[in-house]
Amino acid sequence: MSRHLRFIARTVMVQNGNVDAAYKNLNRLLTQDGMIDAVKRKRYFEKPCRERQRKNFENCRRIYHMEMARKIAFVSRTNREDPWLGC
Repeated sequence: MSRHLRFIARTVMVQNGNVDAAYKNLNRLLTQDGMIDAVKRKRYFEKPCRERQRKNFENCRRIYHMEMARKIAFVSRTNREDPWLGC
């Protein structure tokens, strides 16, 4: 039971008997927290080599997405100074 304590804090209220909407909300919350992926990963043993590969890939992907978001935010700004003056 101690392995499932993290699920106890996630509570979704069912309004007007609409279980489907409550299930979607709960699924969305668990996915955003990364619980679904963690449970799927723990279903089978992950070799240490594969675990390192996965963590390195996730780290590289996170860095790439952060850099892309920074570049897109820079390009989408309207009143910024021209980085290439006189060209």
